[in-house]
Amino acid sequence: MALKTTPWDSAEYLKTEADITAYLDACFEEAGDDPAFLVHALGVAARARNMSQLARDTGLTREGLYKALSSDGNPSFGTVLKVAGAMGYRFALVSKRAKASRKAGKRTVAPDAPKGAGKRSVAQAKQR
Repeated sequence: MALKTTPWDSAEYLKTEADITAYLDACFEEAGDDPAFLVHALGVAARARNMSQLARDTGLTREGLYKALSSDGNPSFGTVLKVAGAMGYRFALVSKRAKASRKAGKRTVAPDAPKGAGKRSVAQAKQR
């Protein structure tokens, strides 16, 4: 007898901005160096919102967004930045040394880093 499964779409469970932000925070923490996972997470968050409005805000077609953010998509970094920006997020580079220090209980930044540098969560970055 075959195992019966039910389709799952995380976007259906992201009802509020706080849900979307928490989801993206968790995905970006878990993704490591997997760009496909990050794009997938961004696509799920985009579907949880109004994809048509997001298309207008990015200047891309709705179909183009669905394709770019699908599991078969391979969006340019520019497209990823446009989508994140239209959703109210931005990307920031974070020193791996700063991350290791925080895990040890210390918050440090590279000596030559600008004032205020360091990792921010997606929620904190959105507030800026």
